Amino acid sequence: MPKKTSSEKISRKEQILQTLAQELEKRPGNRITTAGLAKAVGVSEAALYRHFASKAKMFEALIAFAEDSVFSRINRILEEEKSAHSRCAQVLYLSLMFADKNPGITRILLGDALVGETERLRVRVDQFFSRLESQFKQILREAEMRENLKTSLPVDSACTLLVAVIEGRMHQYQRTEFKRSPVTQWEEHWALVSANLFQ
Repeated sequence: MPKKTSSEKISRKEQILQTLAQELEKRPGNRITTAGLAKAVGVSEAALYRHFASKAKMFEALIAFAEDSVFSRINRILEEEKSAHSRCAQVLYLSLMFADKNPGITRILLGDALVGETERLRVRVDQFFSRLESQFKQILREAEMRENLKTSLPVDSACTLLVAVIEGRMHQYQRTEFKRSPVTQWEEHWALVSANLFQ
């Protein structure tokens, strides 16, 4: 989550979520316990539970932050951009930049941080990627109607590929312990993908 400046007072709830995201980033591959999180925040475990009923609720709040951040900006892209090429490029880049700036949340979206957690969190993450796929479907179907552009693959298959590009780069970012940015060499890779996206 983006940090607020010192002049912006953050609530204890926001502080807990920021600290959880930071702990996920600092300890790739490790589970975060409520005891460890409380220590990092500088409060008791009881104080954590005054703000969140469970650790799952904290994860849900970070997933909601990801959804709000990404999909509100996608809506803006769809309003401002009319070209399908530009829309796809910007949605992909936005998704990758969100991951780049939020490595702890990237661990949640990839399921790594959810091992041993409630199934509903994995369902929620799946919905995040399904929504991304739906956004690409909307873009590609509108491209056919507005711009007379046909995708090289069937639309559903093309959308699966675009989401796989996002997930693959996020996995690479996580695998390198957040050293290899998901936007590294993006321009040349996107040039190859976009050249073959439409017939």
